[in-house]
Order: sequence, then C-alpha cells, then structure tokens
Amino acid sequence: MDKYEILKRYFGYDTFREAQEILIDSILEGRDTFGIMPTGAGKSLCYQIPALLMEGITLVISPLISLMKDQVGSLNQAGIHAAYLNSSLTPGQYAKALSLARQGRYPIIYVAPERLTTEGFLDFALHSRIDMVAVDEAHCVSQWGQDFRPSYLKIMEFIRQLHKRPVIGAFTATATKEVREDIVDILQLQDPMVVATGFDRSNLYFSVMKEKDRYSAIRAYLEAHKKESGIIYCLTRRQVEEVCGRLIKDGFLVTRYHAGLSDEERKKNQDDFIYDRVPVIVATNAFGMGIDKSNVRFVLHCGMPKNIEAYYQEAGRAGRDGEGAECILYYSGQDVVTNQFFVENGQADQELDVFTRSVIQERDRERLKKMTFYCFTTDCLRDYILRYFGEYGSSYCGNCSNCLTQFEEVDVTETARALIGCVKSSGQRYGTTVIVDTLRGAQTAKINDRRMDENPYYGALDKMPVYKIRRVLDHLQLTGCLEVTGDGYAVVKLTERAEEIMADGGQVIMKAAKAADKPKGDGAKSRGEKGSKARKEKMAGVELTEKEETLFEKLRTLRTEIAREESVPPYIVFSDKTLIHMCLVKPRTRQEMLSVSGVGDFKYDKYGERFLGCIEANGVEG
Repeated sequence: MDKYEILKRYFGYDTFREAQEILIDSILEGRDTFGIMPTGAGKSLCYQIPALLMEGITLVISPLISLMKDQVGSLNQAGIHAAYLNSSLTPGQYAKALSLARQGRYPIIYVAPERLTTEGFLDFALHSRIDMVAVDEAHCVSQWGQDFRPSYLKIMEFIRQLHKRPVIGAFTATATKEVREDIVDILQLQDPMVVATGFDRSNLYFSVMKEKDRYSAIRAYLEAHKKESGIIYCLTRRQVEEVCGRLIKDGFLVTRYHAGLSDEERKKNQDDFIYDRVPVIVATNAFGMGIDKSNVRFVLHCGMPKNIEAYYQEAGRAGRDGEGAECILYYSGQDVVTNQFFVENGQADQELDVFTRSVIQERDRERLKKMTFYCFTTDCLRDYILRYFGEYGSSYCGNCSNCLTQFEEVDVTETARALIGCVKSSGQRYGTTVIVDTLRGAQTAKINDRRMDENPYYGALDKMPVYKIRRVLDHLQLTGCLEVTGDGYAVVKLTERAEEIMADGGQVIMKAAKAADKPKGDGAKSRGEKGSKARKEKMAGVELTEKEETLFEKLRTLRTEIAREESVPPYIVFSDKTLIHMCLVKPRTRQEMLSVSGVGDFKYDKYGERFLGCIEANGVEG
C-alpha cells in the first residue's frame, strides 16, 4: 500500500489536509521533521501513516496516559495494531505488551518519556529496529513552554543510546518563536523540514464577557445549549466544586474533574464525558490534554487562564471535527490576583536552579499581562491570539464578539485623569477595587479603614456606572498607562505615560460598545447564541432538512449503541461530521458509503451494513 491507500483504507479520507502530505513525505525521505499545526488539523496522521510504511517501529513520545489511550484506541479501532507503555499497566500487562513488541506485533508504540531510560524498555529498544521517534506535544521539551516536563529532556539521552539514529519528528499545536527554537535545539533536529500551517481555528467563535454573576451567565448558556457537549474550565478545585454542585442542584447533567479527586473518580468522570453519558464536565486545567472528543461544541472559562498558550489549548478542545463551536471567557478582575498567586507560589519547576526559576517567573508575569490584555482589548480577539504566536493577518475575523460588536470612539480623558490622580494621591498602594470604590464615593469598611474618603478624588465619578469606570481602567492598562503588579496582592501603579496624560493635557480616546451593545447582565443573549442557532440550521456547510436532522439523530443513536457494545467512545466509531455527511450522501451501497468522509474499508467492514440499514429504514430520499 502507498500513503493514499493507507489514508483511505484505515482513516477513511480521500485527500490529505494542508501540509500533511509535505510532512509525511519529509519523514519518508528520512529527514527530521517539525510540524506546527493547530488542534484538529490532523497532526497524528503525519507520523502514523509513515509508521505504517516503514519497516521498523515508530515510537511516539506522549506526555499523558489519557492521550496515549485515546490514540491507541482509535488506531486499534481502525484496524492498526498499536500499544502503549506507561504506568497505567500492571507489571504483567507491561511485560506482555513488551513481549509482543519484541515480536514485531506493533508498528506504532506510544511510550511515556519516563519509560525511555528504564532498563527493560532500553533493552527492548536496543534489540529492535526503531525507524522513527515522534515527539507529540513537543512544546513540553521547552522550559519556556506552558507545559514544560523535565522528563522530556530524557528523549535525547535515549536516542543517543540507540545503535542507529532514527528519524525524529516533532509536533505541537501551540509554540511561540522562542519555544520553536528551543524544540529544534533540545531535540537536536538535523536540517529539519519545518512546516507551520498557522494557528487559526476559523470554526471557533471567541468571546470575552465581564458578567457580575458568572454562574448565572453559565447557567443561562447551558439552558440555551441543552443538547450540546461542552467543557467548563475553572481556576481552582474549590470553584469546580461550587459550579458543578450548583449546576447539579439546578437540574443539569454535569460531572467534575480536578486533581483533588481519587484516580478512580477522575477516570469514571472523564469516561462519562468521553462516552457521552454526561454532556458537560466542569474541570480545572488538569483536564483535557490528549482528549480527542470531536463533538465538543463549547468551552466556557469561568475565570481567565494564566497565559494565552493555556487558553488557546483549552479553547481548542472545542470543534475538533471542524464544525462551529464557541469559546467564551467569563472574566473578573479577581482572576488576575488568583493567577498572580499561582505565578509567585511554586509554579516554576523546583528541579530548576534559582536563577532559571526567577527568569521563568518573570516570563510568566509577562504572559499573564498579555492574557489580561486579551480580556480588555476591543480589537479582533482572533487576531490578538494569532499575533501573540507571531502570525499576522486580517484585523477583522467576523467570528468573535469584538468583530460583531459596534464600537464608537469616546473621549474618556476626564475619567482617565481621575483614575490616575486617585492612584497617585493614594501613594500607589491599593488595588483596583479600592481605587474604583473611592472614585464612585462608596462607603465601605475598606474605604473607611484606609481613610480613602479623605482622598481628593473621593466621589469624583459618583455619577458613572462602575462597569464604565472599570472599562477605562482596563483601557489604561492595555495602553500602558497603568500597571497592576504585586506579590500576592494586586496593586495599581503609574507609568511614565500616566504622568504625561496628567501633565500635557492630551486626550484619551478609547473604543466603547454602542449603547445597544452594552452587557445585558444575564449572559443568555451572547453573540455566540446567534452562532449556535446558525450551527443548528446549517451543519457541515449545507442546510439539513427536517428529515435529515431526524436521520442524524437516528445515526447518533446507532453509533452510541455500537460504542457501548465495543466499550469505546462514540466519536471513535464515527465522528459527528461523518454522520452529517451520511445524511447528505444518503448512501445505499458499499461504494456510496465509502464515498463518505471518514469511512474507510476497515470501518465499513465493521459497521457499514448497520449504518446502511439505518439509512434505508428511515426512508430518506436521496
């Protein structure tokens, strides 16, 4: 078989996606290869297809057990022998898998980096033909990356011990210029073919919402998306427990995931979500890497992550099937304080020396600042993210809340001067809440204790709504006039630009949403809701008739039935996108079914007749 036959027979596709063929050819030519492709772009095929054409074994270095299980499960389901070697196996299971690997049973073996230099695995590798080492989630090798794992540094130690150097492939979805350079350097890639397809996920809708009551906004969103699968990310375990508990009490079918749960409960809850037994999971950032669930229609963040890399990776778990999905971040100023605490307290790896840890902490502070600015900007949200990763294009995407909001330029000079004056006159000692409360003339314990009711700017903005004061404050941070810094307590500081505004009498102009676009407060009528409606009306780019939508639900039911029989997640049988294509093609024969995207020979032999029967039984005219 050649690469095209493998693509169709095992994976069910007729053509390669952008850059896949270039990367595959590079590996088959024996050249080190580095692919930077967004989540859902098909990175895994770039090393899986060459692995099936090589004589020897391909080792895939993978950081998480869940990622390995998902990938190996998908391969086995497609008729490809694959195995994983990690701590989830009992000693007996590990020995058996290694024994079968020695016999040449598996062309592809997934292995945790910690296993590479163990005596048993090294003995196997030294007596086997290793043709390729594929490093998945390659950003984990860089200490400047958001998921640095010291165990990844063992990869080159392992490769140096092999009798013959294999081809090295590295793949990642999120990497800044610094991280890319680190990957090439640390993995010692030799004259690599480097292909970056771009970071854009055009099917994802992005929105930032500043809701006074975030829980009510999330509840309203779930009410409007009852039949959809999604993830709700929270910053802390306590927040996960609170949000999940309230949603259950309000009648929603949800589950939870965080590091404080037992291994058994985490596994059960994750499986309930993956197998579509529970549509929504509330989780910390401990959940998600390696989860290839294709029908996640929304990712909500109840709190701002600590950097753009983490946010884009988590948001990118939506819409992996290429269909429309929504990524909504519910922001609060307290998120900055929480994340500053994480940065200052033990987030840098303790195996690093003091100097390196301090450098990483400083970079984490800068990343947090850029993440915060994402929540403030009135420019295109997609463009902001892409620019962060060094990709420059259009400043209008038409699929984010900022692009779909009408803005007007507003003179906020007097408000800006009041904010700057209040910060300066109070000695730059307080956080945003104290400054805002002072300006609006609040009579709180904090204001009285700090004698801010005696500040010359006390009550200066008492006629202005709090959200408008905060928006000007956000704008001043975004434009570098104010900084929010501090160790454990966020303090507003002045910059040189702030002094210039007070001194030269210049104007401060900012973009503000027109009155009709200001927040409604309940979060139920977000721009994303319009996108949801359009998604339901027009799936896979073609409008489905009422009968076709009914057929789609019947096919989903059949898929769930098969998934339960085989104890696999439904999306491993067929993705939603494949089922939608079946509704459009309405195949009646094997040949017609094989024309459906995602249906290959192997899967047709396993499931094809049952799906043809379902289509025939529901009598939808072709």
